Amino acid sequence: MLARVHDAGTPLALPHLIFAIDRGQADKVYFIHSRRFQFHEQFLKARDHVSDFGPGGLNENYRSPQRRYLFGTLAWRAQAKAWAYEFWEGDQLTPELLALAQQRLSQQFFAPVLFKPNSAAQEAVGQGLKLSLLTQANVIAQQGFLPLNPGRAVGRLRVLSPGQSVDGLEPDDIALLQEVPLSLPPVAGVITTRPSTTLSHVNLLAKGWGIPNAYVREVKDWLALDGQWVDLQVQRTGVSVVPSRAEARSAVHRPGTPKAWPQPDLKRAALLPLGQMRAADRQRCGSKAANLGELTHAQQRGGLKDVAPVPDGFCIPFADFAAFMAQPQAQQAVQAAQATPGFAQSRQVRTQALAQLREALVAMPLPEGQAARWQAAWQRQLAGDGVFVRSSSNSEDLPGFSGAGLYTTVPNVKQADALAQAVKTVWASVFNAEAWEARRWHGVPHDKVVMGVLVQRAIDARASGVMLTLNPFDTAQSAVTYVSAKRGLGIRVVEGRRLAEQVLYARRSNAIQVLSRSDDPTALLLDAQGGVREQAVEPGRAVLSDEVVRQLAHMGEQVRSLLGHGPQDIEWAIDPQGRLVILQARPFVQARGLP
Repeated sequence: MLARVHDAGTPLALPHLIFAIDRGQADKVYFIHSRRFQFHEQFLKARDHVSDFGPGGLNENYRSPQRRYLFGTLAWRAQAKAWAYEFWEGDQLTPELLALAQQRLSQQFFAPVLFKPNSAAQEAVGQGLKLSLLTQANVIAQQGFLPLNPGRAVGRLRVLSPGQSVDGLEPDDIALLQEVPLSLPPVAGVITTRPSTTLSHVNLLAKGWGIPNAYVREVKDWLALDGQWVDLQVQRTGVSVVPSRAEARSAVHRPGTPKAWPQPDLKRAALLPLGQMRAADRQRCGSKAANLGELTHAQQRGGLKDVAPVPDGFCIPFADFAAFMAQPQAQQAVQAAQATPGFAQSRQVRTQALAQLREALVAMPLPEGQAARWQAAWQRQLAGDGVFVRSSSNSEDLPGFSGAGLYTTVPNVKQADALAQAVKTVWASVFNAEAWEARRWHGVPHDKVVMGVLVQRAIDARASGVMLTLNPFDTAQSAVTYVSAKRGLGIRVVEGRRLAEQVLYARRSNAIQVLSRSDDPTALLLDAQGGVREQAVEPGRAVLSDEVVRQLAHMGEQVRSLLGHGPQDIEWAIDPQGRLVILQARPFVQARGLP
């Protein structure tokens, strides 16, 4: 047997061998003993008694149209029930080279073969030749599972049918969800039966909590375990659920201890224009707003040259929130909510009490003069243009606790009286049930949380999404950029209800790999009257060109260098002029669970 097997004994077992086509010997095909020779060059050195090809010679055989050799891999793809050949993602295949490979392998191999492109450029060449393709998106779809956050947990399996509320889930539950919810309380593990974007809200929560999380298509064998204690293991090579005992659960499923807490500035109430903000202003406005201030400052000094200016805006600081919450009626409302019978014991009681609290806070009057100051800044600095009213709290981007997606953003506020309501809505989101439960789980003290608000000019995006400056499927790969995208505003990318376009860009090879295309038949656009509206679009068509993906990756590396916080989680858009726009940048925080 010439073949070796990657991931033997797992659902991803991949029997394969490497091959070489020698154009200097009448296009002879060599099927190489792959257990003896790990790399193509080892085989050629042994065959030709060459001591070293050198990096230049080896590089020539992956990039030059006049190369002597074609180096590839031929593998049995069990899910597709087909043999498929592929090349390194950075291999700059020409139509002539790929046609030669297809012809010679079809002649020399005992079974029909498909071509598996490993980059968008290779896929385009294959499509041009009208070859039978097995794309990475096909492989993922046929694979039937995707490990979104590897790890292990012991908990009580809870099977939720479509439309069933997640409010009854408890921290020791492992949730098997047949529909991706908009939000999720802290749980021990998550299994979804519908694919969603890696950076959807639920998936980001799972990463922040450090819990195992996976998409699994076929779960019928696990449904009978509903209500029982199980051991969930999510690995790169598969997902397993087996019966267990409550005693086996780990302390990782219990709320953490309070962390060192950054002291907010509650005294200075002056509004801060984005162009004047720096990193130190996180004490007044939160890290989300402060990071955008740093990026705006960098652009003012000539940085981020190929990126449109960060949309202008201003920060309503923590001091205004503190003044609002110090009002006797606000204090009484908070105390009454927490005094609700069963509040400390029951999540469902807390959820209802917190909803009533938010409603009461939004209905309360503002301290005298606050609304007038905001209106004046809106007109003076932003000419009264439509704005997004964004949260920027002091309980985000902490070590081991990202806080991403817990608080509320109000899109495209246009009416004068709507600004005050939007700000109060963002303030009240401190008491979102999901935010309360996440803080409780991590030991973040509720009474220390304060909320800043970023009032920022709205962008009517042609496309938008989220980007990570690493590979979320293998976080050790820091030279890879992950991008998710859809047409219009990116709200649904985060919600995860629809599958976004997902691509990986590898800097070393300059290659782009498409993981999925957007299946959303509608785009969200700014409404002239305020808020957003839907517009029909064609699903399945590419949202981003290869050029834009590379521009995004380059922008991400610049942001990472400017902010200096390690891997970055970046919200971006493409404006009506086709320019890239940064809407948010924050460190990518991932908690650690069980190995």
